[in-house]
Amino acid sequence: MNYDLDAIRSRFPSLSIEDDGASRIYFDNPAGTQVARSVVDSMSACLIEANANLGGGFATSDRADAVVEYAHQAMADFLNATSADEIIFGQNMTTLTLHISRSIGRMLKPGDEIVLSCMDHDANIAPWQLLARDLDLVIKWLPFNTESFEFDLKELDKLLSEKTRLVCVGAASNLTGTINDVKTICTMAKAAGAWSYIDAVQLAPHVSIDVQDLDCDFLACSAYKFFGPHQGILWGRREILESLQPYKVRPATNELPGCFETGTQSHEGMAGTAAAVDYFAWVGENFAQDYHRNYPNFQGRRKNAHAALDYLFAYESELATYLIKGLHALPGVVIQGITADDAIDRRVPTVSFTADGASSENIAGMLAKQNIFVWSGHNYAIEVAKALGLYESGGVVRVGPVHYNSTAEIDYLLTALDEILPKARAA
Repeated sequence: MNYDLDAIRSRFPSLSIEDDGASRIYFDNPAGTQVARSVVDSMSACLIEANANLGGGFATSDRADAVVEYAHQAMADFLNATSADEIIFGQNMTTLTLHISRSIGRMLKPGDEIVLSCMDHDANIAPWQLLARDLDLVIKWLPFNTESFEFDLKELDKLLSEKTRLVCVGAASNLTGTINDVKTICTMAKAAGAWSYIDAVQLAPHVSIDVQDLDCDFLACSAYKFFGPHQGILWGRREILESLQPYKVRPATNELPGCFETGTQSHEGMAGTAAAVDYFAWVGENFAQDYHRNYPNFQGRRKNAHAALDYLFAYESELATYLIKGLHALPGVVIQGITADDAIDRRVPTVSFTADGASSENIAGMLAKQNIFVWSGHNYAIEVAKALGLYESGGVVRVGPVHYNSTAEIDYLLTALDEILPKARAA
């Protein structure tokens, strides 16, 4: 595809940093991406020009009001929400989920059932387990096929019952990279009379998200995974949010979204989040014109941002294919995820692997010494690692290219692995 990588990379100042003459290769992106210069500038401007609390009626407070309003609308565009009032900001996805679970819990009674997924990050598991413990709820588990790395939704059909109240599923796995059929899952949950809670943290950096099309009830993500600051975002369906009782201090507003945004929020984080969305819109306006036709009913930033994600995902799929083929050529390496060329569109470019006879932790440590940044272990995907039989043995090596990475960087990784793996096996 026609892809201007130099123009993309020029927007990210951290990509040019060297350590003792060695360039940094950022493949740690599933844990947190680098940020565009515009994100840094927006956060700095907020701290300098709008450093005040809301509703004061004076200059800095008025500017803070504008920052907060703009950020809510930016995320409404990013997720195709019907209203900016459905967007709730918080510290991160985990904290938001723990927080909103208390309000959801008030709608449940002992014996009610929650369906959890064996493919999820613990942020979409532990909050519901804690709620079930406190309220005497029943947890049911949706397994995944450990050979295909995908769900068989016939298994979900068996789990759903008249007692099911909540179905909690990740949109994409942070370990296997699988993109799940969330739209069908949400349809099945709704037919059973249950709410759907979607963890989109790993999907948001890669794939256009339309909460109206998915027809989910809640969807959470984190801006630091899509090239923004450490900030969490929760979308909730308005009529459901309005039916919940927020846990808040007494002077706080009773109106959406503020009633769920506890305490003083990170206005600079909101500013940076909006700038990340605007970065996507810049990509969409300048490079993704061919993808605008996918969104005939969207306008302005909303159209540009969603078209950008389609454009960038096409490039990332090429990176994923290139990485997978290179890893397959290394002796003893096993990829823990979808690998077929005709199924690349069903995975994000996060690629995890194990190597026979070598510790994942040792491999990651040796790569770090060559300034190649990856993660090892279970990466908080505890149930995934257990299902794959890798939890006790130290998990996986996780390589996560994104749209600012290159095939040249992948080649550097593969060359390094070819040298490292024999040493790691001997360690």
